[in-house]
Amino acid sequence: MGVGVSAHRLAGSVAAEGAVGTLSSVDLRRHHPDLMERTRGLGVGPAAKAAIDAANLEALEREVHAARRLSQGRGLLAMNVMRAVSDYVAYVKRSLQAGIDAIVVGAGLPLDLPDLASDHPTTALVPILSDARGVQLVLRKWERKKRMPDAVVLEHPRLAGGHLGAARVEDLNDPRFEFERVIPETLAVLRAAGIEKHTPIIAAGGIRSFDDVKRVVALGASAVQLGTPFAVTTECDAHPEFKRVLAEAREEDKIEFVSVAGLPARAVATPWLKAYLRAEPRLQAVAQVKQRCTKAFDCLAQCGLRDGKVGWGQFCIDQQLAAALKGDVKRGLFFTGRGALPFGAQIRSVRELLMRLLGGDAVAVAPEPQLLCHAP
Repeated sequence: MGVGVSAHRLAGSVAAEGAVGTLSSVDLRRHHPDLMERTRGLGVGPAAKAAIDAANLEALEREVHAARRLSQGRGLLAMNVMRAVSDYVAYVKRSLQAGIDAIVVGAGLPLDLPDLASDHPTTALVPILSDARGVQLVLRKWERKKRMPDAVVLEHPRLAGGHLGAARVEDLNDPRFEFERVIPETLAVLRAAGIEKHTPIIAAGGIRSFDDVKRVVALGASAVQLGTPFAVTTECDAHPEFKRVLAEAREEDKIEFVSVAGLPARAVATPWLKAYLRAEPRLQAVAQVKQRCTKAFDCLAQCGLRDGKVGWGQFCIDQQLAAALKGDVKRGLFFTGRGALPFGAQIRSVRELLMRLLGGDAVAVAPEPQLLCHAP
């Protein structure tokens, strides 16, 4: 949902229905022509990076305010910030200053998040983890800072889209990630810490139906988080062709591979991805040679291509995700989760999606903001 897919229009529309709308913090200037023009042709180097980073932070604040106007005071707004980006601290601080309701952090352990949000005690802090051991580690570190998570997202790596919370592709089927195991284990960890009643568990990955929601709630979850189903709504901020690619992707069209950050990822088998995977053995053979990054702006703290990391993805993720945002099927990287979408290949509204997830087309959307949130 990054690089503009989940921006103010989608997040604001989700919040307007009484749910939790989540913006992705990455490279939001792409939705603002004036900021793109301001940062065009800067070249590379410290000055160019500073200008592009400043434009992205300005875009982030604009998007939060625009989503707030669209939500009309209903629901909640969250900002997803990847721990793996090098300017993670600036994104968290700017989101807090812009008045975001919650900070959601994945792609790494946000052990310093309580420190960054120390001046914002009412903003919800929500780590994304995949097993009970990770939850236990975060609780132990955060307890020393006298602040505990306001909720915990448990994301199933075998079912979720994008960057996945497993060390290797082979680990995606590890039983410790199954909701039937990880939710009860996490509840036990929260109970031991004395915060079970105050720290809801949000199940993420492969949630596609009312029955899925009922199943994880019966296991002990208090909420669910979805990404791909919201990416194919009419309100999604991406190009219509982006939505079509995700909506029409079959399970056999979804490929698991090693991402540029060295962790497993899942995406649609577009012409670019298939060509890249064919070329990957050759690219890995020279991966120990560092590349000159031409993007200049804040990106991943560690990059397989730029830093010459053998075994990591050898491509520019910003370039490929930006192409997907514009609906460029030949050059884009389209992350996707597993499972059939609620409306098949149809592009439907946020409201229709929420109604179906909460019990069918005849059921009104519940106003409680904790019931549903969408993932960036």
